[in-house]
Amino acid sequence: MRRLRLAVVGVGHLGRIHARLMLGLENVELAAVVDPVESNRFQVAVDCGAQALADHRELFGRVDAAVIATPTRFHHRVGMELLSQGIHLLIEKPLAGSLAEAEELAAAAERLGLVLQVGHVERFNPAWTAILPHLREPKYIEATRCGPFSFRSTDIGAVLDIMIHDLDLVLSLVHSRLVHVEALGLAVLGRHEDVANARLTFENGCVAALSASRVSSIPRRSMQVWTPRRFARIDFAERTADVVSPSEAVLGRQIDVERMSATERDQLKADLFEKHLSRETLSVDRRDALTAELEDFVTSIREGHSPRVDGRQGQAVLAAAEQILSKIGAHRWEGSVEGPTGPQAIPAPRIVPAPHWDVAARQRSRKQAG
Repeated sequence: MRRLRLAVVGVGHLGRIHARLMLGLENVELAAVVDPVESNRFQVAVDCGAQALADHRELFGRVDAAVIATPTRFHHRVGMELLSQGIHLLIEKPLAGSLAEAEELAAAAERLGLVLQVGHVERFNPAWTAILPHLREPKYIEATRCGPFSFRSTDIGAVLDIMIHDLDLVLSLVHSRLVHVEALGLAVLGRHEDVANARLTFENGCVAALSASRVSSIPRRSMQVWTPRRFARIDFAERTADVVSPSEAVLGRQIDVERMSATERDQLKADLFEKHLSRETLSVDRRDALTAELEDFVTSIREGHSPRVDGRQGQAVLAAAEQILSKIGAHRWEGSVEGPTGPQAIPAPRIVPAPHWDVAARQRSRKQAG
C-alpha cells in the first residue's frame, strides 16, 4: 500500500498536535509543515522530521492531503487553492468564515471528487460514540461548554470557537429543519462575543439550549439529552456517559404521587432510583478523539467514501451558527431600539448622579447665578 503524503498548514497550538499525531498513523508520511512564522515551522519540522515550508502553495505536487489549522479567515482561500491542485482536505472547525465561503469549499470538493472533512472532533469523542445508540428521537437537549480564555482563535467569537462543537452534535442528532433561534451574547475581552447562549427550536418540536463561555474559570464540556424513553448525560472532558431508563410504570404515567399514601410515598422514595429511574454508566474506551478523526480522514481518502463530518455538514453547522450570531447582534438589552444592542452593549448600571457629579446641572446653576 502506497504511503499517503500529508501536510499540516498552520502549526500553532492545534496544528502541532495534528503533526505529532500523524507520525503514529499507519502508511502515512508527514511530508511538510507550513507556517509563515519561521520559528513555528522549523521547530515542528525538526520535532516531526518533516520539511518546513513558508507558503501553502509550495505543497502543490508534493502531497496527497493536508490539514488546514490556520486562523479561520484563511480557511477559504487556502482551501480553494489546495483543492484546485487535487489535494484532499481536513479543515479545522469552523469550515470557513462565512456561509458563502463554506458553500464554495463544499461544492469544489464535490466537483473535483475530493475528500473534504471538517474538524468537529467531538463526533469522535469515545463518550459520544458510546452513548449515540441511546439518543434516538431527542426532544430536549442542553449543552454547556466553557473554559478560560485561550488567547487563540481571537478572529472569531465563542459561537464559532466553542459553541460550534455542540451545534454540530445537535444537528447530527436532530434531523429536522431549524425554524426558530433565540440568542444573546457578551463581548468581554475583545470585539467578538466571549459568552453566548442560544435556544434552538426545530420543526419536529425538538428544542436545544446551548451555553458557551470562553472566559470561565471552571472548564466544563457536558450535554444532557432527553428522548421519549431515556435521559442521557455526557461529560466530554471526563469521557463519561450515563443513561437513565425510566420504568414502564413511569413511562405509562402509572405513578401519581398526589394520590399515594404516606407509606406508598416512602416505598417509592426508597425504590425510585433502583426500580423506576435506574442509571447505567456506559463503558467508554480511552481512545484519543483527534487521532480517530485523522484515521477517518485517511480511510476516507483510501476507500473513496465520505468522512464522518463532510463539507456539507460543516456548511449546515455554519448556517445555524450564522443565525445565532445574527440574533446576538440584534439583541436589545433594554428592549428598545434606542438602548444598547449586540454583544458589546453590556447594559450599564443605572446610577442617579450625585449633585457634584452632574456637570450639566452645575453649568445651569452657574448661568442662573451669573
